[in-house]
Order: sequence, then C-alpha cells, then structure tokens
Amino acid sequence: MRAIVFYQHGGPEVLQYREDIPVPQPGPGDVLIAVRFAALNRLDNFVRIGWRGLDLAFPHILGADCSGTIAGLGAGVTGWRIGQRVAANPTLWCGRCPQCLAGWHNRCDTFAILGEHVPGAYAEFVCIPARNLIAIPDGYPDDLAAAVPLVSVTAWHMLITAGRLRPGEAVLVVGAGGGVNTAALQIAKLAGATVGVVAANAEKAARARALGADWTVDRAAEPNWSKAVYAATGKRGVDVVVDNVGAATWGNSLRCLARGGRLLTVGGTSGYEAATPVNLLFGKHLSLIGSTMGTQADFEAVMAQVFAGKLKPVVDSVFPLAQYGDALARMLAGEAFGKILVQVA
Repeated sequence: MRAIVFYQHGGPEVLQYREDIPVPQPGPGDVLIAVRFAALNRLDNFVRIGWRGLDLAFPHILGADCSGTIAGLGAGVTGWRIGQRVAANPTLWCGRCPQCLAGWHNRCDTFAILGEHVPGAYAEFVCIPARNLIAIPDGYPDDLAAAVPLVSVTAWHMLITAGRLRPGEAVLVVGAGGGVNTAALQIAKLAGATVGVVAANAEKAARARALGADWTVDRAAEPNWSKAVYAATGKRGVDVVVDNVGAATWGNSLRCLARGGRLLTVGGTSGYEAATPVNLLFGKHLSLIGSTMGTQADFEAVMAQVFAGKLKPVVDSVFPLAQYGDALARMLAGEAFGKILVQVA
C-alpha cells in the first residue's frame, strides 16, 4: 500500500513516500479503515524527531487523524459493517487498568496515541480499535471529519472536563491558527465564555474574530501582549488561559490570569522549560492544569457538537499524500490557519 514512512528518527529528510508497505491486518477487536483523508498535527514532528524512551517499530507510519470507510473487521467486532464511513478517537487505552475502569482513558497505564506509538493514518489503510470509532453521518464531508478528532477531543477535555469551564467566564487562547486553538475558541464560545485570542499578526487576528473571538491582540503590534490583555479585560485578567506554546509565552500567560484563574496546557511547542513565578501562584490563587488527549466520552460529546454544526472544523489546505513533505513544511512555517490535510483516496 501507499504510505508515508520513516526508518530512523531525524529531520524531514527521513520521510519516504512508499508504495510497497504491507497492508495491516486487524486483530481481535480492531477494524481496518480504508483512509480517505488524514490530518497533520504538531505531534507528527515530535515523533519523527523522537525522544528518549520512544521505542518504535520501523518503518513507522505517522498520522493520528483520519476519515475513511471500514474495509475489514477483526474477530469479535460487532455493530459495524464493511463500507461504513467512520472517524476515530486517536486516544488508545487498555480498558483494564484502574484509570480505564474509572473512565479516564487518557490516563491509562499503557496510554498511546495513533501514529505516535502505533502505525498511523498516512497510508491507504490503518487498523484502529472498534471501540474508538464514531460513524460519520450521511452528508457530512469526509475532509471535515478528518480535521477534528485529535484537536477537538484534546480541547474539549482540556476546557470542559479538566478545566471545568463555566458560562460567563473569560478565556484567553494564546495562538490563533493552530488546530487545538481554533477548536478551543469555538468550544469556549459554545460553553458561554467570552473569548480573547493572542494572534501572531493582524491577518490571523481578523480570522480569529471571524471564527467567534470577542476580542484579539495582535502580538506583532503589541509585543508586550500581557499588558494589552490586562487592558482589554478592564485590568481584571481572564479566568482561563489556554497556552500550548510553553516556554516562550508561559510568563505572559500567568500574568494574564485573574485571581483564582486557571492556566490550561496540552503542549509546549516552543519548549518545556518554562519559569513559573511561585509568588504569582500563591498570591493570586492560580491553578496549573495539564491535560493530554481525551476519553471516549469526551470524544463522543465533542463529535456530536461537530456533526450538529455547532463546532465548525477549520481546514487550511489539502495536499495529495505523496506531497506530505510540502504539507509538513507549511505547518512548520506557521503559515496555516486551521488544519492541513492529506488526501489519500
């Protein structure tokens, strides 16, 4: 089958487009998906580079998100049929450990992510546990269904389940164009929050307002953007900051919080070593909340909102699978607003 693979960790040059990769076979409880679209995530870049303790079987196939049709059923799978259109929660869990039995699938003792720890969706076929699937309703586009699973389940769990966002609260999203941030903006608005966005430039600030942001800060024009946020909130600050940038923005994000505020994070694209002024934590009664992926209940809840049209996936561009390198370059350049997709079939 056709797939994007790599045989060793390294830069983008290690990626190969191959047409001779064996088709995977679904094991018990799994389904084989014929992939139509797959979506890029920053996770792809981190996995390709690698880190201590990441033990992959090579060649490895990246890709956490996809939409497609069921092409095969593993032993014991019921309730699904060949040809059915589906998307899937990329969170993988064992179902047996205490965290799983309590419903916290994203805290599983053997937690994994599709395309990170196991072969992913940049291929003609991918195997996924049947329990992770969700049916795509008739009439809903395959490309939009592929654009949302990872970022939407991540943002939903972060804001709604872990962050316990309440109607009337003020939320600041640090960054405008990334998939998690465009999802977080919409989820926060759906939850009844007032939402501000810190954007890299005026164009992305305008697009964030068009997506529903109540106000924006252009950090190209306002480098000291925490002061601009403070002014925009009547010198109060915000109840919740969503910061997935990490080291480069951490201090400013903390300073933007009102008393009793929460800083939510699911990543650190600029680095993980961020200084935290302890006096701010105890002086303002702040909370730091880390979150990764989401449970199946989170996934089904957020996808119901997506399929009902209450949350609208933002697609930046679509590339053929063979041009994944070009798609990756666009993502790494920070040029995109919303999700970049590859079309497989």
